[in-house]
Amino acid sequence: MTDISARRLARLDANRDLLTRTLRGIEKEGLRIDAGGQLARTPHPAALGSALTNEHVTTDYSEALLELITGTQDNVAGLIGELEDIHRFVYANLDGELIWNQSMPAALPDEAHIPIAWYGTSNTGMLKHVYRRGLAHRYGKTMQCIAGVHYNFSLDDRIWSLLEQPGATDQERRSAGYISLIRNFTRYSWLLMYLFGAAPALSKDFLRGREHPLQSLDGDTLYLPHATSLRMGDLGYHNPAQSQLKPCYNDLSTFLQRLYAAVTMPWPAYEAIGTHRDGEWIQLNTNILQIENEYYSSIRPKRATGRCERPITALAERGVQYVEVRCLDIDPFEPVGIAAQTARFVDAFLLFCATTDSPYFDDAGFCSNSASNFNRVVNEGRKPGLELLREGAPIALPLWGKELLDRIVPYAELLDAAYGGQAYRQAVAAQAGKLDEPQSTPSARLLDELKRNGASFLEYTLAQSRGHAQSLLDTPLGADKAASYADKARASLAEQAAIEAGDTIDFETYVSRYHQALKPPSCAVPRA
Repeated sequence: MTDISARRLARLDANRDLLTRTLRGIEKEGLRIDAGGQLARTPHPAALGSALTNEHVTTDYSEALLELITGTQDNVAGLIGELEDIHRFVYANLDGELIWNQSMPAALPDEAHIPIAWYGTSNTGMLKHVYRRGLAHRYGKTMQCIAGVHYNFSLDDRIWSLLEQPGATDQERRSAGYISLIRNFTRYSWLLMYLFGAAPALSKDFLRGREHPLQSLDGDTLYLPHATSLRMGDLGYHNPAQSQLKPCYNDLSTFLQRLYAAVTMPWPAYEAIGTHRDGEWIQLNTNILQIENEYYSSIRPKRATGRCERPITALAERGVQYVEVRCLDIDPFEPVGIAAQTARFVDAFLLFCATTDSPYFDDAGFCSNSASNFNRVVNEGRKPGLELLREGAPIALPLWGKELLDRIVPYAELLDAAYGGQAYRQAVAAQAGKLDEPQSTPSARLLDELKRNGASFLEYTLAQSRGHAQSLLDTPLGADKAASYADKARASLAEQAAIEAGDTIDFETYVSRYHQALKPPSCAVPRA
């Protein structure tokens, strides 16, 4: 540990009560499927409320792709408990359907029959719908059915001064701190893919006849023998237009300038598609990104936005509020897709990333090395003898992984000291065995299960999803909680109706004003 890191750790220890103010939230995606494992073709269940306005249950790309959203919680037990409650509420209203508990999709119909999410007739709802039409034209509907777990994380604002982040104001120090965290996350996030990647296989129909490097496990299942997460590789959400958006940033200003360029710069392939067809909108514009949310990354700096406010504008004016970790696969062995132990490890990992030295990516090679390490672990992380590049020099993955775990332990101990107990230290200690025994990783366990059971990817995941559904149905919500979620669902339907009734301009004007609301970023946030 460097002198800087040791000093920062000591300051955190002296102010450990601030760590109990750490906030985390989860957005967990999952496809609705029928009893046979086929993608549900039914509308979003009315009993779940409005996908536009229900704060806990919405949809992502497809009408069938549920997104279950917790509030922000100051402890992991409360976080996982709330996620379980939302799942119980959803399952009580699915009318025999299931949630596919895997990141790679269930059996999908032809692209034309994958339903795009619908949010009603309001201008706000139509903007969300047309944006998704654009995704269909740009990337295809199949890729948009991939699911994951997004983990939102924020520290108390006072911590950034303790960590000696630069800036004349709390906002500047906070933004510099989160960007510093993101730089370290970029360096070390390969470790998350090794420890928690759980998508080494998929159904062959997902590829729609494309060429691929995968091997056949059976007539339905394709896989890579040492992969951890096909979702995060080139078979997942991959787009050459976004390749120019480099993932390594030294400050918020650079990130916002590049993102602004992407949402304002036309892209020839998208210009060829156009924005209208047969008198209907098919995408919001022809730029590299239609809107900021189209930018795909394993982690994002985030700021809550007001209605119709653009994320770039919010970040430029008010700074980073939290980070969103987007690379976690759905854990197929957990009923709600993530274990409390995983969440605690992620907390300790992110605190380590926030506190430890985070040099600038002044050498483009070090940035590309980080991206290469991540991709290598995604595709062959369990390969015997695999080496990664650390500061340009090769190092065995298990050796570097153990060194990182040793460096994360003090932050787990600090969280335990703040919250009480030993759950954080145990969460880190539990990962060491995966580096000694790659067969104990979720990706290897899944492949072993498929081989041992002689089941296809579809058959195995359907059985897992049924079992998880039953375990949640066997422990239903109490009457008061069930009524509360139902009340919120009904209120969200009324809220959607009020939004639709309140529109006073046509959609063309609304889209034009939405684009005009985007302001060029002018912030100059100090480097961390």
